[in-house]
Amino acid sequence: MDSATFAAPHFEFDNSFARELNGFFVPVTAAKATSPRLLLLNRALADELGLSAAAFVSELGTSILAGNVVPEGATPLAQAYAGHQFGSFSPQLGDGRALLLGEVIDRNGRRRDIQLKGSGRTPFSRNGDGKAAVGPMVREYLIGEAMHALGIPTTRALSVVSTGEVVHRETSLPGAVLTRVAASHLRVGTFEFFAAQGDVDKVRRLADYAIARHYPYLQGASDCYLSFFRAVLDAQASLVARWMNVAFIHGVMNTDNVTISGETIDYGPCAFMDAYSPDTAFSSIDLHGRYAYANQPPIAHWNLARLAETLVLIVDEDAERAVSLLTEALQTFPSIYQNYWLAEMRQKVGLTIEDDGDHALIKDLFAVMKAGGADFTLVFRRLSHAAVGDDAPIRRLFPEPAALDIWLDRWRLRASQEPVTTDQRRLAMDQINPIYIPRNHKVEEALAAIVDREDISVLSKMLKAVTNPFEEMDDMGEFSEPGEVGPVPYQTFCGT
Repeated sequence: MDSATFAAPHFEFDNSFARELNGFFVPVTAAKATSPRLLLLNRALADELGLSAAAFVSELGTSILAGNVVPEGATPLAQAYAGHQFGSFSPQLGDGRALLLGEVIDRNGRRRDIQLKGSGRTPFSRNGDGKAAVGPMVREYLIGEAMHALGIPTTRALSVVSTGEVVHRETSLPGAVLTRVAASHLRVGTFEFFAAQGDVDKVRRLADYAIARHYPYLQGASDCYLSFFRAVLDAQASLVARWMNVAFIHGVMNTDNVTISGETIDYGPCAFMDAYSPDTAFSSIDLHGRYAYANQPPIAHWNLARLAETLVLIVDEDAERAVSLLTEALQTFPSIYQNYWLAEMRQKVGLTIEDDGDHALIKDLFAVMKAGGADFTLVFRRLSHAAVGDDAPIRRLFPEPAALDIWLDRWRLRASQEPVTTDQRRLAMDQINPIYIPRNHKVEEALAAIVDREDISVLSKMLKAVTNPFEEMDDMGEFSEPGEVGPVPYQTFCGT
């Protein structure tokens, strides 16, 4: 197709981070890709951002997405941040293989970052090459779109461009650049970077910026910084509860991967759990299961404590009083998380009215699932069949369904107390319990097809399924079933 057919891609940049936070970043230029080629373009997201998708299907458009051409109005920069990685503090991390092009205001009036990932070395790269491989970038595109379709706050990918170069990891892999879109790239680690330097003024400036950008209703409040902490805590509690309720395991919940906005970020060693087992961990570098499925809520709590530490000197001039106030706020996390988790879990089992016994009822279902090694996603999806009297689909998920039968009797008795018909209950359950998630074996198939054969057809079909996760489709059965359990547990890798 003749690239001259399309106008050049045009971003209406309004770069508040670069304008207001000088000293929080380093200007940087992307490395040149030798032979950039557009692999994936998120047309729906481009439209949401007010961009012309057609304009990117051109030599110039691809060059922009590869980092070879800086679009008008962009201010490419690498953000500074620190982070606790697997519990150990690294005082300087920063964007070692990414650069922020700038910010746009989307069609809904929301400010969104446009960032290139895999665009080469920056002053924060340390010994890294700053590059990314096709496989991990396609994984991020795929999982981000699946999470968005599930209604979970997330960064998303606008595009993946192959660079025509080779990156060296355990093996030689084709290189790629991903264009990531986020509410912002402010992290807990951003606050840690300046707090570790003892720069109270910059912590305050950063907090003011974060409040204006993400929690503007707090501006002018007498306790705005404490309220800011509470707001971030609430956003993270809600986010992690949603992860837990779709069996998503992030895999690398370091503080540099905890956003101030409450979006999921960094889809490196993530995966969705098939058979329910609370100690499931997939990441090859998570040797002790720190970020296992069941550990995600307490790790989120731990990460928020690290944020609280950075805010002490701006919350109150009296440090002792500030610590007391922040500690009191931090201690609300378990109950806030539990309320979010239980509210959605109640919907997942088709209940509409709160009852004191619901928590025990749901926990007992998980005990039955664990004992039977049942698939998390399919148990909840097939439970809706039981709502209308057909127990066979869910019973087939258990090798010995006797314990499930006992639980189903308890569940029906509880459900009978509500003024909801069985058909209404099933419909509501199918609108919250997905049939399609990014099954690990199918993700690997899709990535292998692209990396090995440059075949995107497998991914395209999978995207159709996971971006319509609640709508059962006749030709998508392969994406609803877990893969066979092999002799070696499934592992994921961070891609760096």
